[in-house]
This record gives sequence, structure tokens and C-alpha cells, in this order.
Amino acid sequence: MLKAYKYRIYPTGTQKEFLAKTFGCSRLVWNLMLSEKLNAYNNKEKIPQTTPAKYKEQYQFLKEVDSLALANTQRQLEKAFRDHFKNKSHFGLPKFKKRKDKQSYTTNNQNGTIRVENNCLYVPKLKSGIKIKLHRTFDGIIKSTTISKTPSGKYYVSILTEKTYSENETKKAISQACGIDLGLSSFAAVTNDLGSCKIEHPHYLKKAEKRLIKLQRKMSKKQKDSKNKEKARLKLADYHQYISNVRNDFLHKLSKAIIDENQVIVVEDLNVKGMTQNRHLAKSISDSGWSAFVTYLEYKAKWYGKKLIKVDRFYPSTKTCSHCGYINKDLALSDREWTCPVCGTHHDRDINASRNL
Repeated sequence: MLKAYKYRIYPTGTQKEFLAKTFGCSRLVWNLMLSEKLNAYNNKEKIPQTTPAKYKEQYQFLKEVDSLALANTQRQLEKAFRDHFKNKSHFGLPKFKKRKDKQSYTTNNQNGTIRVENNCLYVPKLKSGIKIKLHRTFDGIIKSTTISKTPSGKYYVSILTEKTYSENETKKAISQACGIDLGLSSFAAVTNDLGSCKIEHPHYLKKAEKRLIKLQRKMSKKQKDSKNKEKARLKLADYHQYISNVRNDFLHKLSKAIIDENQVIVVEDLNVKGMTQNRHLAKSISDSGWSAFVTYLEYKAKWYGKKLIKVDRFYPSTKTCSHCGYINKDLALSDREWTCPVCGTHHDRDINASRNL
């Protein structure tokens, strides 16, 4: 099984220069290859299968960085095109990368070139180790690493490892099945063999909006391309990252608790992209992080030998009476509670949906 561990790293000035050069070269190779492929695609010609070696004669500085990083850029671009042709409605065509986007590159562990020793990370083409904060140990054989730089200027490494897990390492569930209904008034309604409960919505973005507006206003008043403008941008980016971190912390802890307690987890297959087209609910839906939550449930279920079932998004879990099966077709979005006209059972909208799931 493959598992990734993310750590904060602290490169020196020289190491930052090398990382910046590798980021730039990977971005350049991506854009050059993408330009050729898009030209062929638009002209209805066969898409060429080029390699980074093609550009090394014209751009000599490409020889100075890790060749595996450039090879992985080629693989990522080819995968992006394959995903597009398999499901065009879900995956669009790859886009050109810009310097202001998140910067990263991936390299493989060949002959033990990637290792962690004495709280330092060693990667190809760098003779000295990068200081790393090992807040937890990782298990397994290192397969690859992805080094990234956030807009706030922080550096991280994601170490991908491979390990064989035994059945004894999986935690025994106390509940056989669990239904999860995601919502906006409460983050989720959860029902399992032990009962039903509602998990309150943390609303991290909503709580941080006042400070975000203040930081954005300060940045807008700074002189263009000045040092003060860059300082204000870093403060704003750092606060955005803080909001993302606390949201992910909440989603990780909740998904892990649900996986530990239940053997089978059932959740709706929501069309989050379509739902965000509603301008009245788009911000709240984006703040919820539903897609990330389902993704976390999905891969953690594989890790711990549990089963995740995604129910069709058109299944009327909210409108169906969990007691007798009657479908209330007149139920409106504003109706948070309703009573079944057939059996007389009074329902909380979200709890009823989780019971049906």
C-alpha cells in the first residue's frame, strides 16, 4: 500500500536557489510540451509523445536540475491528457503553469538517492541535506518525494512510501454500518448502530472574513511592486493557508474517527462543482470542504480495510421516510423538519437522510 507523509522543510539560501531553479525548469518543460500537444490537438493531428531531452539542447540550464523531476513532469502531463479523454465532462484540458501558481516538483528514489538522516532530507542533485521537521515517523520504503513551495513562502515535502499492512494493524469497528448526510446548517448528520448525531459546521472561512477583508484592503493600498506590497501579500497568503490548515485538520480528525468506528460507510455522491454554480450557496459549499472530506474517507477506508459506498446523487434520501418508505415529493429546501403523512413519524431532515443512507 502507498502512503504519503507531509513535513515542513527549512532550506538554506543556496538550497532555495536550487529549488527555485528546479521549479522553474519543471514549469518550463510543462509549458513547452503542453504547447506542442495543444497545437496538434487543435489542428486535429496526432498528439506528439515528446520527452524533456528534446529541449535540453536549446535550454542548456535544464541539464543543471534533476532529470527525474523533468521526467515526472512529462508523466503528469500525459496523465492529464488521458484523464481528459476518458472523462471530458469532469476533466478539462491541461492549462499552462504560471510562476505565481503553487510551485512543486516530484523526484523518484533511485538507488537510495532519497533518504532522511539526522533530521535532514537528502534529494538528488543536492549535496547537503535540507533540514526537516519530523513531527511523526514514516513507515515503509521511500518511493518518491514531492517538494513544494506555498504562496506564503513556506516549503514542504511529501514523502511517498510503500508498505505491506497486516490484518492485525486494522482497528476493529464497533459499528457495522454508517450513513453520512452532508449539509450546510450542520456539517454532517451521522447515523450508525449506536444512534444518530449532528456535527456542527465550523465555518472557518466565515469566521475569518473580517480579517481577510482587512488584510486585502491593506495590500491594495500598497505601492505596486514595492517591498511593503510583498510583505502584505505574504501576510494575506499566510492567513489563507491558516484557514486551509484548520479546515483540513477538522476534516482529517472527523474522517479518521468515522473510519475507526464503522466497517461500512455510506455517503452521497455529491455534484459539488454543479452546486457551487448557485451564487447564494457557493461560498458556504466551498467553505465546507465536502469533496476533500469524501476523498479522505475514501483513501482511509482503503488503508484500514473498511468499505466506502457512494450512493447515486439522485437517490431521494431526504424525501424518503426512514420508517415506512413514503416519498414526500413536496418537501422544500427550507423545510428542516417534516411529518410523514402515512405513518405519522416526525423527521429531522438531515437525520432522516442519514438513516436512509
